[in-house]
Amino acid sequence: MWRTLWLSLCLAWPLAGWAFGFDDVAALAQRQAAAPWQGTATPMPGALARLTYDEAREIRYRPDHAVWRGGDFELQFFHRGYVQRDLVAVHLVEGDQVRRMGYDPAAWDFGTLGPKRGLNPDQLDEPGPAGFRIHHALNGPAYKDELVVFLGASYFRALGRGQRYGLSARALAIDTVGGGPEEFPRFTAFWIERPAPGADGVTVYALLDSPRASGAWQFVIRPGEDTVMDVRARLFLRAPVAMLGLAPLTSMYQHGENQPRPGDFRPEVHDSDGLSVAADGEWLWRPLVNPGTPLASSFQVRRLQGFGLMQRDRRFAAYEDDEAHYERRPSAWVEPVGDWGPGRVVLLQLPTPDETHDNIVAAWQPDRPPAPGEALDLAYRLHWQGEQAARPATGWTVQSRRGRGWAAPTPGELQFIVDFDGPALQALPADGSADAAVAPVITPLANARVLQAHAWRHPAGGWRMALRVQRPDPAQPMELRAFLQRGAQALTETWTALIPQD
Repeated sequence: MWRTLWLSLCLAWPLAGWAFGFDDVAALAQRQAAAPWQGTATPMPGALARLTYDEAREIRYRPDHAVWRGGDFELQFFHRGYVQRDLVAVHLVEGDQVRRMGYDPAAWDFGTLGPKRGLNPDQLDEPGPAGFRIHHALNGPAYKDELVVFLGASYFRALGRGQRYGLSARALAIDTVGGGPEEFPRFTAFWIERPAPGADGVTVYALLDSPRASGAWQFVIRPGEDTVMDVRARLFLRAPVAMLGLAPLTSMYQHGENQPRPGDFRPEVHDSDGLSVAADGEWLWRPLVNPGTPLASSFQVRRLQGFGLMQRDRRFAAYEDDEAHYERRPSAWVEPVGDWGPGRVVLLQLPTPDETHDNIVAAWQPDRPPAPGEALDLAYRLHWQGEQAARPATGWTVQSRRGRGWAAPTPGELQFIVDFDGPALQALPADGSADAAVAPVITPLANARVLQAHAWRHPAGGWRMALRVQRPDPAQPMELRAFLQRGAQALTETWTALIPQD
């Protein structure tokens, strides 16, 4: 279907003063949504489908064949193989010219796969790539690093300076929670504008399609200490959905300080350690867990200021993994542009046996999804952050620990240690004259009874809060909120923990 629509656009293209842009992709998406979904699968040669993960990684795009070689931004591609079975159409927008990239066998290095698997790029009739990546001299002038990757369904991920790939973003999530089988919309076509010399960013347009949705996306990507994407989308539904997840983020949490894993020499293994939400004048922090069974929760808000899956712990000693370097994984912060109206931030946490599986999803779900055929316009700024990540101006959670100390807990009792830091705590008088006025405020929300709570200055800086909580029903999750307060002044964000059932 999209090929027919694109052909019709090309036939009408040579008009005086016409320049390709977001509205052209949105027009394709609207026409696509008005027609029955036809799918866009292209059969993959069996030899490519039979590749293992490591074999598929042997297929490399030759850097000397990069598009715009020698410019500020260079473009390379991913080959189909293993689980990457879908083709995407990649178009270059250069001045007043729009052209689709073809398949160049000379651009691919197949490593040992020729004699081992009988693969030869000259003998493959591939219509195009599986995805692409944009390179830029992010960390220094001598080398163009990977800046951003678009590969698989509607997934993409990016890096800021000094970061390593971790969590991913998606364009759209459908029925991730509560709607039966999840639907994975995918980008079927891209248009990439050639940046002008000296440009501080690059623009990518994308056409999305799935059985119940079609849409147009625009990404203006600006690299830096924190790489920032200005995202614009126009979405059309073909049919109603149970859960419409906008600006979704996908990450991995295996274990950490609040959920140690016996036998692993690494204290923590995760791409993100918590969900942060800023809404209605309050900041919330939900520590992530690796539950035994799927665990879904949400935060209902009237006006969203932002949300993100964050990697707050940036110390190497927290992970002790000198290969994965989890301390360098980015946080991703979604900052709405305009008022998104009432809705909820949804968090889904799934069990994972190891760090190879993404098991965390966060997304925005509007209270009022669009009716089929109605356009939903959305804009937001997506920050890929490192040390200086989004957090409240008062105080924030530094770490959450669950477990006993010297005193054994009573049956059904859970114990927590939560450390806070931030300007509001650091501004307290150093002589301790105000310490007695600092108190923890605890709200048991579900299946929790507070036994004891107190707070004191942490000897290494900041403040520490200790909680003893009774869980009446160990077969049900427990939820509670806590923050530090002095008089009527909140000194920290709200730590809001959801503890899975035993």
